[in-house]
Amino acid sequence: MKKLNNPFTEINGYQCFGCSPDNKTGLQLTFSEVDDMIVSYWEPKAHFQGWINILHGGIQATLLDEIASWVVFVKLKTSGVTSKMDIRLKKAVYTNKGPLKITAKLNKMMRNIAVIDTFIYNNDGELCAQAEIHYFTYDVEIAKEKLLYPGFEKFLPIEE
Repeated sequence: MKKLNNPFTEINGYQCFGCSPDNKTGLQLTFSEVDDMIVSYWEPKAHFQGWINILHGGIQATLLDEIASWVVFVKLKTSGVTSKMDIRLKKAVYTNKGPLKITAKLNKMMRNIAVIDTFIYNNDGELCAQAEIHYFTYDVEIAKEKLLYPGFEKFLPIEE
């Protein structure tokens, strides 16, 4: 497992709800690269619940969307925007039963559309949510100019 660097922290004003370590109300996700996957372990907090001790479905969608973006950053070496999400919430995700494992991997490319499979597993390893996310990807030069993509080398893993 190789922990990935978050180069966006070097951008003044960066407050991504999904992955900024400085957004105190955000998810503060961190990511690792494991073979052909991106993986994140995340402990839900009570203020992300939709019902008592149940993680809000919108937060689950955000977790899946965020990890998909890191597949684009690291595996495709560019940036893009979400264009479609097909989410299936299969099992309640509890905010008080330990950390979650969130995974994502590229399924296929259709021209400049990346189809990414994403999953949330509970602390017992049970599949709780999954999504197929379509990401519109940009040529790297456009991604650098318009989306502040810092370049693949800035994500290079930090050995654990």
